[in-house]
Amino acid sequence: MKLKIIPVLLVPFLYFACNNPESSGGTTETSGINPVTPTINYTTVNMLPHDTNAYTEGFLFHDGQLYESTGHTDEIAQTKSLFGTVDDKTGKINTKVEIDKNKYFGEGIVFIKDKVYQLTYQTKIGFVYDAKTFKQLGTFTFPSAEGWGATTDSANIIMSDGTPAVTWLDPVTFKTVKIIQVKDENGPVKNVNELEYIKGFIYANIYGTNYIIKIDPSNGKVLGKIDLSKIADSQKNKYGNIQEMNGIAYDASNDKIYVTGKMWPNIYEIRFDH
Repeated sequence: MKLKIIPVLLVPFLYFACNNPESSGGTTETSGINPVTPTINYTTVNMLPHDTNAYTEGFLFHDGQLYESTGHTDEIAQTKSLFGTVDDKTGKINTKVEIDKNKYFGEGIVFIKDKVYQLTYQTKIGFVYDAKTFKQLGTFTFPSAEGWGATTDSANIIMSDGTPAVTWLDPVTFKTVKIIQVKDENGPVKNVNELEYIKGFIYANIYGTNYIIKIDPSNGKVLGKIDLSKIADSQKNKYGNIQEMNGIAYDASNDKIYVTGKMWPNIYEIRFDH
Protein backbone atom coordinates (compact mmCIF):
# COMPACT_ATOMS: atom_id res chain seq x y z
CA MET A 1 0.00 0.00 0.00
CA LYS A 2 1.27 3.46 -0.92
CA LEU A 3 2.33 6.09 1.59
CA LYS A 4 -0.21 7.76 3.82
CA ILE A 5 0.77 9.88 6.81
CA ILE A 6 -0.43 8.19 9.96
CA PRO A 7 0.12 9.61 13.45
CA VAL A 8 2.11 7.41 15.83
CA LEU A 9 1.55 7.30 19.58
CA LEU A 10 4.82 7.00 21.43
CA VAL A 11 5.21 4.97 24.60
CA PRO A 12 8.24 4.81 26.90
CA PHE A 13 11.38 3.56 25.19
CA LEU A 14 11.56 -0.20 24.99
CA TYR A 15 14.70 -1.83 23.67
CA PHE A 16 14.74 -5.28 22.19
CA ALA A 17 18.01 -7.18 21.81
CA CYS A 18 18.77 -10.57 20.36
CA ASN A 19 19.78 -11.90 23.76
CA ASN A 20 16.92 -10.26 25.66
CA PRO A 21 13.60 -11.73 24.48
CA GLU A 22 10.42 -10.58 26.16
CA SER A 23 6.74 -11.35 26.08
CA SER A 24 3.77 -9.20 25.18
CA GLY A 25 0.54 -8.97 27.05
CA GLY A 26 -2.71 -7.06 27.15
CA THR A 27 -4.63 -5.39 24.40
CA THR A 28 -4.95 -1.93 22.92
CA GLU A 29 -8.12 -0.68 21.24
CA THR A 30 -7.58 0.23 17.60
CA SER A 31 -10.12 1.38 15.02
CA GLY A 32 -11.52 -1.54 13.06
CA ILE A 33 -10.42 -4.20 15.58
CA ASN A 34 -12.96 -5.43 18.10
CA PRO A 35 -11.45 -5.49 21.62
CA VAL A 36 -13.28 -8.75 22.43
CA THR A 37 -11.48 -10.61 19.65
CA PRO A 38 -9.13 -13.01 21.47
CA THR A 39 -5.60 -11.70 21.97
CA ILE A 40 -2.71 -13.86 20.78
CA ASN A 41 0.28 -13.19 23.00
CA TYR A 42 3.76 -13.40 21.52
CA THR A 43 7.40 -13.57 22.54
CA THR A 44 10.26 -11.78 20.83
CA VAL A 45 12.95 -14.35 20.04
CA ASN A 46 15.50 -12.55 17.88
CA MET A 47 16.21 -9.31 16.07
CA LEU A 48 17.87 -8.93 12.66
CA PRO A 49 18.85 -5.88 10.58
CA HIS A 50 16.50 -4.43 7.97
CA ASP A 51 17.12 -1.88 5.22
CA THR A 52 15.66 1.50 6.24
CA ASN A 53 15.22 2.34 2.55
CA ALA A 54 12.96 -0.68 2.02
CA TYR A 55 9.31 0.34 1.73
CA THR A 56 8.07 -3.15 2.56
CA GLU A 57 5.07 -4.52 0.66
CA GLY A 58 5.71 -8.28 0.69
CA PHE A 59 7.65 -10.59 2.99
CA LEU A 60 8.00 -14.38 2.67
CA PHE A 61 10.26 -17.43 2.71
CA HIS A 62 10.97 -19.56 -0.34
CA ASP A 63 13.43 -22.46 -0.41
CA GLY A 64 14.78 -21.40 2.97
CA GLN A 65 15.52 -17.83 1.86
CA LEU A 66 13.79 -14.67 3.05
CA TYR A 67 12.38 -12.52 0.23
CA GLU A 68 11.12 -8.96 0.41
CA SER A 69 9.20 -6.88 -2.11
CA THR A 70 9.05 -3.09 -1.93
CA GLY A 71 7.22 -0.18 -3.49
CA HIS A 72 8.24 3.29 -4.58
CA THR A 73 6.51 6.44 -3.41
CA ASP A 74 7.36 9.90 -4.72
CA GLU A 75 7.20 11.27 -1.18
CA ILE A 76 10.28 9.18 -0.29
CA ALA A 77 12.68 9.48 -3.21
CA GLN A 78 15.04 6.64 -2.29
CA THR A 79 12.33 3.98 -2.37
CA LYS A 80 12.14 1.50 -5.27
CA SER A 81 9.72 -1.07 -6.67
CA LEU A 82 11.67 -4.33 -6.52
CA PHE A 83 11.97 -7.70 -4.88
CA GLY A 84 14.84 -9.95 -3.91
CA THR A 85 16.49 -11.96 -1.15
CA VAL A 86 17.32 -10.40 2.21
CA ASP A 87 20.86 -10.62 3.61
CA ASP A 88 20.37 -11.64 7.25
CA LYS A 89 23.63 -9.95 8.27
CA THR A 90 23.00 -6.54 6.71
CA GLY A 91 19.28 -6.47 5.97
CA LYS A 92 19.99 -5.34 2.41
CA ILE A 93 17.96 -6.75 -0.47
CA ASN A 94 19.78 -8.64 -3.21
CA THR A 95 17.58 -7.45 -6.06
CA LYS A 96 16.18 -10.10 -8.39
CA VAL A 97 13.65 -7.91 -10.21
CA GLU A 98 13.12 -4.15 -10.35
CA ILE A 99 10.17 -2.66 -12.21
CA ASP A 100 9.78 0.86 -13.56
CA LYS A 101 8.93 2.96 -10.51
CA ASN A 102 7.49 5.67 -12.75
CA LYS A 103 4.84 3.26 -14.02
CA TYR A 104 4.33 0.72 -11.26
CA PHE A 105 4.17 0.63 -7.49
CA GLY A 106 5.36 -2.84 -6.47
CA GLU A 107 3.22 -4.72 -3.98
CA GLY A 108 3.09 -8.29 -2.65
CA ILE A 109 4.77 -11.31 -4.24
CA VAL A 110 4.15 -15.04 -4.01
CA PHE A 111 5.93 -18.17 -5.24
CA ILE A 112 3.79 -21.00 -6.66
CA LYS A 113 5.61 -23.99 -8.08
CA ASP A 114 8.15 -22.68 -10.60
CA LYS A 115 6.84 -19.11 -10.87
CA VAL A 116 6.79 -15.82 -8.97
CA TYR A 117 3.75 -13.57 -9.12
CA GLN A 118 4.03 -9.86 -8.32
CA LEU A 119 1.13 -7.48 -7.71
CA THR A 120 1.12 -3.76 -8.41
CA TYR A 121 -0.87 -1.11 -6.60
CA GLN A 122 -3.38 0.70 -8.85
CA THR A 123 -2.64 -0.50 -12.39
CA LYS A 124 -4.57 -3.82 -12.04
CA ILE A 125 -1.49 -5.48 -13.56
CA GLY A 126 0.55 -8.33 -12.15
CA PHE A 127 3.84 -9.76 -13.38
CA VAL A 128 4.87 -13.41 -13.73
CA TYR A 129 8.53 -14.51 -13.48
CA ASP A 130 10.49 -17.72 -13.62
CA ALA A 131 11.27 -18.66 -10.01
CA LYS A 132 14.85 -19.68 -10.82
CA THR A 133 16.04 -17.12 -13.35
CA PHE A 134 13.57 -14.33 -12.48
CA LYS A 135 13.06 -13.71 -16.17
CA GLN A 136 9.68 -12.12 -16.85
CA LEU A 137 7.31 -14.65 -18.43
CA GLY A 138 4.23 -12.49 -18.80
CA THR A 139 1.64 -10.29 -17.14
CA PHE A 140 -1.88 -10.76 -15.84
CA THR A 141 -4.79 -8.67 -14.69
CA PHE A 142 -6.82 -9.07 -11.52
CA PRO A 143 -10.39 -8.02 -10.72
CA SER A 144 -9.66 -5.91 -7.64
CA ALA A 145 -9.26 -2.16 -8.06
CA GLU A 146 -5.95 -2.34 -6.20
CA GLY A 147 -3.29 -4.93 -5.41
CA TRP A 148 -1.91 -5.07 -1.85
CA GLY A 149 -0.70 -8.22 -0.12
CA ALA A 150 -0.24 -11.75 -1.47
CA THR A 151 0.20 -15.27 -0.15
CA THR A 152 -0.69 -18.80 -1.26
CA ASP A 153 -2.27 -22.02 -0.05
CA SER A 154 0.14 -23.78 -2.46
CA ALA A 155 -2.54 -23.90 -5.14
CA ASN A 156 -3.83 -20.35 -5.60
CA ILE A 157 -2.74 -16.73 -5.43
CA ILE A 158 -4.42 -15.22 -2.38
CA MET A 159 -4.50 -11.43 -2.49
CA SER A 160 -5.79 -8.44 -0.55
CA ASP A 161 -6.84 -5.09 -1.94
CA GLY A 162 -7.25 -2.80 1.07
CA THR A 163 -10.89 -3.70 1.61
CA PRO A 164 -12.29 -6.52 3.78
CA ALA A 165 -12.11 -8.79 0.72
CA VAL A 166 -9.49 -11.51 0.28
CA THR A 167 -9.50 -13.07 -3.17
CA TRP A 168 -8.25 -16.46 -4.42
CA LEU A 169 -7.01 -16.43 -8.03
CA ASP A 170 -6.15 -19.41 -10.21
CA PRO A 171 -2.43 -18.97 -11.07
CA VAL A 172 -2.93 -20.28 -14.62
CA THR A 173 -6.17 -18.65 -15.77
CA PHE A 174 -6.16 -15.80 -13.21
CA LYS A 175 -9.88 -16.27 -12.79
CA THR A 176 -11.42 -15.74 -9.37
CA VAL A 177 -11.74 -18.98 -7.42
CA LYS A 178 -13.43 -17.47 -4.36
CA ILE A 179 -13.66 -14.32 -2.27
CA ILE A 180 -14.08 -14.06 1.50
CA GLN A 181 -15.01 -10.99 3.52
CA VAL A 182 -12.88 -10.55 6.64
CA LYS A 183 -15.05 -9.75 9.64
CA ASP A 184 -14.92 -9.61 13.40
CA GLU A 185 -17.67 -8.93 15.95
CA ASN A 186 -17.86 -5.31 14.77
CA GLY A 187 -18.45 -6.30 11.16
CA PRO A 188 -16.15 -6.02 8.09
CA VAL A 189 -12.48 -5.31 8.81
CA LYS A 190 -11.03 -2.74 6.42
CA ASN A 191 -7.42 -2.27 5.31
CA VAL A 192 -6.45 -5.94 5.18
CA ASN A 193 -2.89 -5.71 3.90
CA GLU A 194 0.17 -8.01 3.81
CA LEU A 195 -0.77 -11.70 4.08
CA GLU A 196 0.85 -14.94 5.19
CA TYR A 197 -0.62 -18.44 5.09
CA ILE A 198 0.43 -20.36 8.20
CA LYS A 199 -0.79 -23.87 9.04
CA GLY A 200 -4.16 -23.47 7.39
CA PHE A 201 -4.90 -19.92 8.52
CA ILE A 202 -4.29 -16.50 6.99
CA TYR A 203 -2.47 -13.88 9.04
CA ALA A 204 -2.80 -10.28 7.90
CA ASN A 205 -1.40 -6.88 8.79
CA ILE A 206 -4.14 -4.28 9.23
CA TYR A 207 -2.89 -1.16 7.47
CA GLY A 208 -2.43 1.84 9.74
CA THR A 209 -2.35 -0.25 12.93
CA ASN A 210 0.15 -2.42 14.77
CA TYR A 211 -2.15 -5.43 14.65
CA ILE A 212 -1.85 -8.75 12.88
CA ILE A 213 -5.08 -10.71 12.73
CA LYS A 214 -5.67 -14.44 12.32
CA ILE A 215 -8.33 -15.24 9.71
CA ASP A 216 -10.31 -18.40 9.05
CA PRO A 217 -9.94 -18.83 5.27
CA SER A 218 -13.22 -20.74 5.01
CA ASN A 219 -15.44 -17.87 6.15
CA GLY A 220 -13.31 -14.77 6.81
CA LYS A 221 -13.89 -14.76 10.56
CA VAL A 222 -11.18 -13.11 12.67
CA LEU A 223 -10.04 -15.70 15.20
CA GLY A 224 -7.44 -13.64 17.07
CA LYS A 225 -5.25 -10.57 17.01
CA ILE A 226 -1.64 -9.83 17.88
CA ASP A 227 -0.79 -6.34 19.16
CA LEU A 228 2.78 -5.48 18.12
CA SER A 229 2.72 -1.88 19.38
CA LYS A 230 5.71 -2.47 21.65
CA ILE A 231 7.86 -3.54 18.72
CA ALA A 232 6.62 -0.66 16.56
CA ASP A 233 7.26 1.92 19.27
CA SER A 234 10.75 0.54 19.85
CA GLN A 235 11.49 0.96 16.13
CA LYS A 236 10.10 4.51 16.15
CA ASN A 237 12.39 5.42 19.03
CA LYS A 238 15.33 3.86 17.22
CA TYR A 239 14.67 5.41 13.79
CA GLY A 240 12.18 8.25 13.53
CA ASN A 241 11.48 7.87 9.80
CA ILE A 242 9.78 4.50 10.02
CA GLN A 243 6.43 3.99 8.32
CA GLU A 244 3.67 1.57 9.22
CA MET A 245 4.15 -2.02 10.23
CA ASN A 246 3.94 -4.34 7.23
CA GLY A 247 5.44 -7.76 6.65
CA ILE A 248 4.86 -11.31 7.91
CA ALA A 249 7.10 -14.17 6.78
CA TYR A 250 6.81 -17.81 7.83
CA ASP A 251 9.80 -20.12 7.64
CA ALA A 252 7.91 -23.42 7.52
CA SER A 253 11.06 -25.56 7.56
CA ASN A 254 12.08 -24.17 10.95
CA ASP A 255 8.63 -23.09 12.18
CA LYS A 256 9.75 -19.48 12.62
CA ILE A 257 7.81 -16.27 12.06
CA TYR A 258 9.35 -12.90 11.17
CA VAL A 259 7.75 -9.46 11.10
CA THR A 260 8.91 -6.00 10.06
CA GLY A 261 7.64 -2.67 8.73
CA LYS A 262 8.27 -0.13 6.02
CA MET A 263 11.69 1.45 6.49
CA TRP A 264 12.15 -0.24 9.86
CA PRO A 265 15.74 -0.76 11.03
CA ASN A 266 14.98 -4.28 12.22
CA ILE A 267 13.25 -7.56 11.47
CA TYR A 268 11.90 -9.46 14.48
CA GLU A 269 11.56 -13.17 14.95
CA ILE A 270 8.54 -13.70 17.14
CA ARG A 271 6.88 -16.79 18.57
CA PHE A 272 3.19 -17.37 19.23
CA ASP A 273 0.75 -20.27 19.17
CA HIS A 274 -0.56 -20.81 15.64
